[in-house]
Amino acid sequence: MALALLRTVAFAATLLAAAAAPAADIVASPSKNDALAPARAQIAAKNWPAAIDELKKVNETSSADWNNLMGYSLRKADPANLAEAEKFYNEALRIEPKHRGALEYSGELYLMMGNLDMAEQRLAALDKACFLPCEEYSDLKRAVARYKAAGNKYVAQ
Repeated sequence: MALALLRTVAFAATLLAAAAAPAADIVASPSKNDALAPARAQIAAKNWPAAIDELKKVNETSSADWNNLMGYSLRKADPANLAEAEKFYNEALRIEPKHRGALEYSGELYLMMGNLDMAEQRLAALDKACFLPCEEYSDLKRAVARYKAAGNKYVAQ
C-alpha cells in the first residue's frame, strides 16, 4: 500500500516538473549532432532574426521540426509574418501530421489570425495526438480559453 502511494506521488511530481519545463521542441538539445541546436539557442534567447538566419543556414525543409521552428520564429518575430508562419506549420504537419509543437503553435497562430474554428481543430488533433494530457494540449487549451474570455480576441501570454 505504501509503495503504491509512493509511486503515485513520484508520478505526480514527474508530471508537475514536466508541466513547468519549456516546450521540448524549443529548448536547445544537448546532442552535438542536432543541426537545429544553434537555431533553438537563438529561439530560447528570443532572438528571432538570428533564429531565422540559423534555420536558413541549415535549410532542412524536409524536416517537420525545421518547419515548425521556422513557423514559430516567423510568428514571434517583430513584425510577425503570420502568412509565412502558417505555410511552415502546414508543411510540418504535412510531413508529420501528429507533430505536437506544430499543432499547438499553429493553433496559437490561428487565434492571432482570428480563426477560432481552425484553432479548435488543432486542439482536437492534439487531444488525439497526446496519449496522456500533454503540455502542448494544455497550453493551446488555455490559449483558446483566454481568447474566448477576451471576447474572441487574441491574448498573448
